Amino acid sequence: MRDETGTILYIGKAGNLRQRVRSYFGSTDARPQVRFLMARVTTIDFTVTDTEKEALLLENTLIKQLRPRYNLNLKDDKTYFSLQIDLKDPFPRFHIVRKLQRDGTRYFGPYSSAAAAREVVRQIQRIFPLRHYPWKSCQRRTRPCLYYQLGQCSAPCHGKISSADYRLLVQDAVLFLEGKKRDLVVGFRQRMKDAADRQQYEEAVRWRDLLRAIETTLERQKMVRQGGDSDVLGLARSGERLALVLLFVRGGCISGSITLHGSGELDDSGAIAAFIQHYYTEQRYIPDALLLPAVPDDVALLEELLTERKGQKVSLAHPKRGEKSELVSLAGRNARAALADNDSREKAVSNLLEELQRKLDLPAPPRRIECYDISTLQGRNSVGSGITFLDGVPDKNQYRRYRIKEIAGQDDFGMLKEVFMRRFAPRRVTQWGLPDLVIVDGGIGQLNSALAALEEIGMAGQFSLASLAKSRVTGDGKDCHIVRTEERVFLPGRRNPIRLRQDSAPLKLLAAIRDEAHRFAITYHRSLRDRNTLLSGLRDIPGIGQKLEHQLLIRFGSLEGVRQASAEDLAGVEGIGIERAEAILHKLKNGSGLTATGAD
Repeated sequence: MRDETGTILYIGKAGNLRQRVRSYFGSTDARPQVRFLMARVTTIDFTVTDTEKEALLLENTLIKQLRPRYNLNLKDDKTYFSLQIDLKDPFPRFHIVRKLQRDGTRYFGPYSSAAAAREVVRQIQRIFPLRHYPWKSCQRRTRPCLYYQLGQCSAPCHGKISSADYRLLVQDAVLFLEGKKRDLVVGFRQRMKDAADRQQYEEAVRWRDLLRAIETTLERQKMVRQGGDSDVLGLARSGERLALVLLFVRGGCISGSITLHGSGELDDSGAIAAFIQHYYTEQRYIPDALLLPAVPDDVALLEELLTERKGQKVSLAHPKRGEKSELVSLAGRNARAALADNDSREKAVSNLLEELQRKLDLPAPPRRIECYDISTLQGRNSVGSGITFLDGVPDKNQYRRYRIKEIAGQDDFGMLKEVFMRRFAPRRVTQWGLPDLVIVDGGIGQLNSALAALEEIGMAGQFSLASLAKSRVTGDGKDCHIVRTEERVFLPGRRNPIRLRQDSAPLKLLAAIRDEAHRFAITYHRSLRDRNTLLSGLRDIPGIGQKLEHQLLIRFGSLEGVRQASAEDLAGVEGIGIERAEAILHKLKNGSGLTATGAD
C-alpha cells in the first residue's frame, strides 16, 4: 500500500486478496491502525504467489528490505551465539558459532553474548575433559597440552583415552547441555559405586568429583521447570513503541533471554506474528514450542513454516493457566521493565542531543553522527575509517573501512577527499542517507581540509561539520603537576573554538565517537601492515604464492618455524622441491631482511 508520493506504507499478505482489501476499506476491520493507514493509502500493488507459505516468506523479505511505516519495525542487530558439536567426529569438541546450518551437527543455545557462550564451554570442559584445540593443532604437539595436566583435557590426540571412553564423555556433556543434569547425577552415583565395588578407588574419586561439580551447577540453577526446549515471549507496549522479551527454556531450565525493541501500529497478535517471521526465519535455533501471550495471525501457517525449518514438529501455544502461563507472565513483566528502562534511556539521549544542538548551534538534534579518521605510516598502508553513532550509540552495521587507492605519500587532505568521494557518492547517499553531523579528528586545519574536500565533491552545506581537537599536555615538564588543555570543537566560519566543560555529557559523547573512529582506523591499518609485512617474506620468492605460503605456515606453525626448518623438511611440503626449499631458506636467513618481529 502506497501514499500519494509513492512511499510504501504497509506490506501484507492475504489468502483472499479481494476480501482483505474490502475489509480495509469497509467498516469490518475495527483496528485503530487501519483507520490511520487507509486515510493515507492511494494505490495498492500486489504480487501473486502459488502458496500462502510463499506469500509469508515474501512478506517477511519485503518488510525487512523496505521497513514500511505501518509494519512492525524491530531493532534486532545482535548476533546470538550457539555451541556446535559434530557427533560424527571421532573425538568431537564444542565450537562457538554465530549461524546455525543444516549440516547434521548438534547446536545448543542461543547465548546472548560470546562471553556467556565461552563460560558455558569452560564449565563443560572443567567437568568433561574434552579436547580444546583443533585436531591438527593437537597432533602437531610432541606432548599433551597444559589442559591435560590440569585435568581439563583427556588428550585423545596422544592416545590417553580410548574412543569409547571419549564418546561416553561427549554423551554426558550433551546430557548436561540438554538440561538432564539430574539424570547425570543418578548415572555418576552408580558409576562411582561400581568403581568402589571393584576397588578402583581412583576412578571412584573421579566420578565423585564430577558428581560434586554437577550438583554445584544444580544449586546455582534456581529456576527449574519441567519440560523440554521452548521459547517464552513477553510483550509490552506504549503507544506505537513496544518491547519483546524472549526467555529461553532449555531442558526445563531458564537459560537466558533477549530483548528487542520496536515500533509499529500492529495489534498484539499481529506484532507477535511479525516477530516470529522476523526472528525465526533467520538462522536461529527453533525450540519444540513457543509460549505466547496471544494467538498470532495465521498460527497454523506459522507452525507449518517453523516445523519445516526445524525438521520436526513445532507448536505455538497461548497457555491460560498453570506453570506455562506463569512463564508467559514472567516474560511479560520483563518486557514491561525493558520498555520502562528504554523510555528512560531514550529520554536521557534526547536531552543529550538537544544540549549538543544548543552548544554547537546545530539546526536540529544530531541523531545520526558520523566520524572519519585517516591512519597511515609514512604514506604506506593508508586507510580511512567511517563510524556511525545513531541516537548516541554505535551503529556497527554502518561502520565502513576505506583502503586508500588513489593517493600516494603523506597527503591527509587527498586521503580524506577520497574517503568523502566514496562515502557521499550518489548511490551511497541513496543507499545510506546523509548524517546530521560529521566529525573529523583535529583542529582548525583538519576542519578546513574537510570543508574543502566536501566543497570539491559538491556536498558542502548538506550536513553540519565539526572537528574535535584532543587535549594536550602543556608546560615544560619540570612541574610535578600535569596540566592539559581543554578539548576544543571547531566549526566552519567560526575562528575561535567552542570549549565544552570537561565533564559534560556532550563532550564525552563527541570524544567517544572520535576515539572509536581512531580505534577502528588504526585496527584496520595494523592488520594491513602486518599482512603485508608477512607476505613480503614468502611471496617475494619466485614460485611461492598464496597456496604454498598457507601450506608452509600450517605445516610449521609460524614464519619462525619455516625459518628453523631444514631444506629436507620444507621439501616434504607438497609443491616444494629441494631447490625451492633451499631458495626459501636462503631468502629468509640471508636476503629477506624479514625479522621475527616483523612476522609477528
